[in-house]
Amino acid sequence: MKWTEQQIPRQDGRVAVVTGANTGLGFETARRLAERGASVVLAVRDTEKGKLAAARMNGDVSVRELDLTSLESVRAAADGLRAAHPRIDLLINNAGVMYTPKQTTRDGFEMQFGTNHLGHFALTGLLLDLLLPVPGSRVVTVSSTGHRIRAAIHFDDLQWERSYGRAAAYGQSKLANLMFTYELQRRLAAHGTTVAVAAHPGVSNTELTRNTPSVVRRPVTWLAPVITQPATAGALPTLRAATDPSVLGGQYYGPDGLGEVRGHPRLVTSSPESYDVTVQQRLWAVSEDLTGVRFPVGQAAVAA
Repeated sequence: MKWTEQQIPRQDGRVAVVTGANTGLGFETARRLAERGASVVLAVRDTEKGKLAAARMNGDVSVRELDLTSLESVRAAADGLRAAHPRIDLLINNAGVMYTPKQTTRDGFEMQFGTNHLGHFALTGLLLDLLLPVPGSRVVTVSSTGHRIRAAIHFDDLQWERSYGRAAAYGQSKLANLMFTYELQRRLAAHGTTVAVAAHPGVSNTELTRNTPSVVRRPVTWLAPVITQPATAGALPTLRAATDPSVLGGQYYGPDGLGEVRGHPRLVTSSPESYDVTVQQRLWAVSEDLTGVRFPVGQAAVAA
């Protein structure tokens, strides 16, 4: 049976934090959670845009400033969330940038790696103790089919200081999202309450593509009705990962159509590279060092 938004269970009494929720996939994710009864926090860089987005939603919706390009902002957002909410049921790491020109975050990280991975890594670590006591709590991180394109974790040049390629840097950040999810789930397993899940939206028609090189953007624009799906459909894999009672930790959800470009959400697999436990653990250690954030869950034993 195809999974649709009608299958989203009631979310009454649950607190959901959605990053980048003022537009696109994040907006649609937050909107549906609020409609199902969740108390939803839109964690966004531009709070004025966040307030405009909240005004278009029905339910209990609030706005919190979060700039993932600044670890100072991430820490301030976590402190504010902690003061406002004694528990969190859903943390949805949705915000992201794609194919940006070469630039760095406020902390000197390459923009795509710093925003898509390190910002969310830090936010999750700073909030995780609010999820751990909550049965059924989840951390959902949005990746991309781009994790397969020229993607590797370049430990010898994580910040792309020697050379820079937009697609390869984006692929690294999205591969990091998956590796983070899998390693986090391994560490969470012993606690038995919180799980980590990943999702991807296929090819969705959102603002995320605004930095796509023009030579690619024009054909994509012409073919959009055929090769993309609207944000309302692109958000469904995230919503399933966040709410479906049958979801298990460490799973990955995406569209069921040809090439996972569009369609209804189903369980999918990621690239062979993403399952490399040694690289996952090395990335975790490097991410802790770069962000200064330590998680309240230790490293799990890995079966030989």
